[in-house]
Amino acid sequence: MSEVQDKPVLVAPRLGVYWEGQGGIYAGLMPGQGDAPDYHLIASLDEGMDFEWGPYGMKVPECDSRLDGAANTRALLGATSKHPAAAWAAEYSKDGHTDFYLPAQRELNLCYATIAEKFAPSWYWSSTQSSAYGAWCQGFAYGFQFADGKNVKGRVRAVRRVKI
Repeated sequence: MSEVQDKPVLVAPRLGVYWEGQGGIYAGLMPGQGDAPDYHLIASLDEGMDFEWGPYGMKVPECDSRLDGAANTRALLGATSKHPAAAWAAEYSKDGHTDFYLPAQRELNLCYATIAEKFAPSWYWSSTQSSAYGAWCQGFAYGFQFADGKNVKGRVRAVRRVKI
């Protein structure tokens, strides 16, 4: 007879609190869609400023997900052109975690809904493109989302997932 070992249970902190050992601030539970599981979203402590999203006039294949920032970021980094906002997010590391990425449109919206006070009252790039010319942004001053030109410089905040 074999013994069943209990898996350690991660207990998330309150929203907006640094999650010890997880590399950032707890932004909340992101619901999975379809077969994708739910996950905890962690926002980086630091942010980058003055980063272009990428080349204006170039549509990146597989970079339209409003939900999956990790997949969008992989597509951006695998493209033949440079994507400075995604590169900054993917290079971010904290507490030994190197799995940060540029959040998708809805992941940034969760950050606005739960921890807006942890962001500057400005707008931030998402990894979700809207067209060959624009990508989605999240405003943290008033909460609106909009598409801006990919060649415009803006703020960047990296996120990572913690499996439930």
